[in-house]
Amino acid sequence: MKNSKIQGILDKAKEAIESADSVETFNSIKSFFLSRKSELMSMMSTLGTLEPEERKEFGQELNQAKEEISKSIDEKIEELSKKELAEKLAKEQIDISLPSSNFTSGGKNPFHVIKDEIVDIFLGMGFDVADGPEVESDEYNFKLLNIPDDHPARDMQDTFYISDNVLLRTHTSPVQAHVMQQAEGKPIRIICPGKTYRRDDDDATHSHQFAQIEGLVIDKNINIGHLKATLELFVKQMFGEKREIRLRPSYFPFTEPSVEVDITCANCDGKGCSMCKGTGYIEILGGGMVHPNVLKMNGYDPEVYSGFAFGVGIERVAILRYGIDDIRRFYQNDVRFLHQYRKKA
Repeated sequence: MKNSKIQGILDKAKEAIESADSVETFNSIKSFFLSRKSELMSMMSTLGTLEPEERKEFGQELNQAKEEISKSIDEKIEELSKKELAEKLAKEQIDISLPSSNFTSGGKNPFHVIKDEIVDIFLGMGFDVADGPEVESDEYNFKLLNIPDDHPARDMQDTFYISDNVLLRTHTSPVQAHVMQQAEGKPIRIICPGKTYRRDDDDATHSHQFAQIEGLVIDKNINIGHLKATLELFVKQMFGEKREIRLRPSYFPFTEPSVEVDITCANCDGKGCSMCKGTGYIEILGGGMVHPNVLKMNGYDPEVYSGFAFGVGIERVAILRYGIDDIRRFYQNDVRFLHQYRKKA
C-alpha cells in the first residue's frame, strides 16, 4: 500500500482485530474503523482535491483497505460464533441413548395380534400369504368375481371411486383373481390379508375402513367338506377346542354354494344368552365353493378343478376375543386402549 496514512490505519485495525475476543468487540472495531465518521472514511472527502490519476489510485487504496478490514472482522466473527456454538453444545449435550426417567413400554394393537395369529394358523396348514394393491380396477374388484355392472351385489359393496374404472377395493378377493391368473391353471392354497374400504357410516360396529383375511384353495376334487374341516381347525385353534362351528346357507356372487359360518358362543357355551341373542351361536365368517364362472374367467376349467374360498374380518375376531365394544378403537391411536389390552394381547 503506497499511502502511509492508509497503511497505518490498516495496521491499527489488524492489531485491534487480533486482540479482540468477543462479537461485541469486533462490532465496535468495525464501527470505529469503517463508520462514516471514521478516519478512513473521512479521507474519502479529499478525493475531489486530487488529480484524476491520483484520485483513481487513492480511491482504490481506500476501498482495498475498507474491504480488507471488513473481511477480517467478518471472518473472525464467524470463527468466534462457531467456537461459542461448539462450547454451548458441549456444555448442553444430552445422551439420547439413555431412557427417560418415565420410560414405559408400549403395547401391540389387538388388531395386529389377531392378524398375526390368524396368519400363523393358516401358514401351519400349508397356506401361502398373497398380497395385492388396495387401489384396484373395477374388473378385478367386481367383474372377474362374477359381479357384472348391473349386479345387485354392488349395492352392498359401495366404495370410493377414483375414476369410473379405478376404486379402493371392497374386499381382498381381487388378490385371489390376480393369483389365479398368475398361477396359469395350477393348484392354489393362499390367504390374502389386507385393508378394504366401503362407503359406510362409522359407528360402533361399522367402519369405512376395515381388514379381512380371505382364503382360497383350488385343486382337483375339492369339496365343501374340505372347507368345513379347514374352518373347524381354524376356529378351534383361534377360540379354543370347545368351540363348534355351524354352516348356514347364504349367498355370495363368487361362491356356489355359499355358507355363513357360526361358532358356539363363548359366553354361554352354546346354551343361549343375550350376547348370542339366545341362539347359542355367533356369526364369524363367510365362505363357499368357488363359482364355476370365477374359475373359468380366471383361467381354470371348472370341469377339472374346483375350490373353496372364505373371508374373515380381523376386527370382528378381535372384538369377539377381547370383548371390545367399538370397532373405531382400533384406529384412534389411543395409548390407553393399547395399555388396556397389552397383557391380554
